[in-house]
Amino acid sequence: MSEARPVQVVVAYDFSPSAEAALARAVDVAARAPQHVLHIVAALEPHVGIGHGAATYRTADEVRDVIVRRAKSAFDGRDTASEIQFFVHTRIGRPDEEILGLAAEVGADLIFIGSHGKTGLERVLLGSVSEKVVREAKCPVMVVRAKGYPEVDLLKVFRFEHERKHFTAPHRYSYIETRVITRPPDWPLV
Repeated sequence: MSEARPVQVVVAYDFSPSAEAALARAVDVAARAPQHVLHIVAALEPHVGIGHGAATYRTADEVRDVIVRRAKSAFDGRDTASEIQFFVHTRIGRPDEEILGLAAEVGADLIFIGSHGKTGLERVLLGSVSEKVVREAKCPVMVVRAKGYPEVDLLKVFRFEHERKHFTAPHRYSYIETRVITRPPDWPLV
């Protein structure tokens, strides 16, 4: 049996809370399926000041070192199926162009990107990197933001016979090894 081809995953990172959520989600995926290779990319605008001036190659190296520490902390304490490879790319340029450029270079199978939730005039004036990446990417894109829904205790599902049926009862299945198994209809859906 031949070894599976690595799944190339680009993770857009800009130090925002939504980027942290995107990194965490990508690490979750890679921890469960180690054939995923993560490419964490930070794009530094060339004329936007960082600290005491515009982005330089030295700045890019410093940013890369910080991202490596963030990635390490995202992996800390996680059980992983095996060794996980990740690369950190720091680039100088427009974020949307650099993210899409890296995706093309590595043959991305999936992109994780955070959403800042800008709306209205703010989005029109500043643009939306995630929106452009979703529109122009040539692979699936997962737009990640922190969970805002509260935890919910789900109700137990039970059969209710009614004289007017306009649906079929849900069926329960399991996937084990290479087989799909149908569960008996009297098994609960819990």
